[in-house]
Amino acid sequence: MRMKLNLKRPLAFFDLETTGTSVGSDRVIEIAIIKLLPDGSEQSQRWLVSPERPIPLETSLIHGIYDDDVKDAPVFKTIAQEVADFIADSDLAGYNSNKFDIPMLMEEFLRAGIEFSLDGRHFVDVQNIFHQMEQRTLKAAYRFYCDKDIINAHSAEADTRATMEVLLAQIERYADTEWEDKKGNKSIPVVNDVAALHEFTNLHRAVDFVGRMVYNEDGHEVFNFGKHKGKRVEEVYEAEPSYFSWIMQGDFPLYTKRKAEEIHKRWLQNRPKPVKADNKAEQQPKQQQDNNRLKKDFQKPHFKPHNQQHHNNSNNNYNKPFKKKEEPAEPVNEDMLQMLANKFKKA
Repeated sequence: MRMKLNLKRPLAFFDLETTGTSVGSDRVIEIAIIKLLPDGSEQSQRWLVSPERPIPLETSLIHGIYDDDVKDAPVFKTIAQEVADFIADSDLAGYNSNKFDIPMLMEEFLRAGIEFSLDGRHFVDVQNIFHQMEQRTLKAAYRFYCDKDIINAHSAEADTRATMEVLLAQIERYADTEWEDKKGNKSIPVVNDVAALHEFTNLHRAVDFVGRMVYNEDGHEVFNFGKHKGKRVEEVYEAEPSYFSWIMQGDFPLYTKRKAEEIHKRWLQNRPKPVKADNKAEQQPKQQQDNNRLKKDFQKPHFKPHNQQHHNNSNNNYNKPFKKKEEPAEPVNEDMLQMLANKFKKA
């Protein structure tokens, strides 16, 4: 029989599924609320919500909600008052709700113009109870798995030996323990094999350890933060080349910058090379290029061969261009070319 909570007013347990983890820029796509009343009875509600933007595939693979599932769903503003009314008299409870679900819900209320006050409410975050009562320190793990205390705790040698003993105890303890991932896949992950332990302890598949970039399901690097979250790194480099410079000049760990640079170099090497126009002039023999240049010089209107002088009858001005209106210009022949070559030949 389930224990009855001692309630003075309703306690609304709720959970949000969203397009991502950024409170400021992501959107709610599902809301589920179970309101536990003081008399022990329950009321529940669930809403699917259109985020008015595509849901990143990486996110859909986690919670199982895709664009087609919410294409006909109402936007949050349409249901905002209904949600607010349902929990108006309630305290709030959730898992990691203080850091994520409550701030995300308040952000949506504010965007929708709904007044929802948190003043005077109580907030119960079940994750905080779990983490504080079952501490995740090495000391707690050593006591839990090995049933003894670390002597000289926080000395490097003692902590290192304790860590080794904890791993051995974990392998023995979970030898036949089944585990289920977020997609419902079941396995026995804690086995006496380093490669298998590597896979299990790197579930987020970070590219740079701190997780600014992670691998998606297809093994491609994607950004895990900011405005390009969920997008392939190479696609962002193609669409916004300056983003790479921003990363390299920004306040990021050096290893993050190194991995960003490696991907950038690979992208530069693999992207299609621009096709160069044929340069016919460069393909011509040097003598032919010289002849063509001399032909152009000879045909310029201001050119005067060295053995000709052209006089103006009125002012004897030698600087005026030579013109011969009555007759067409003589075709350029080899004698003329030789004459020009001799004229410009270096001594």
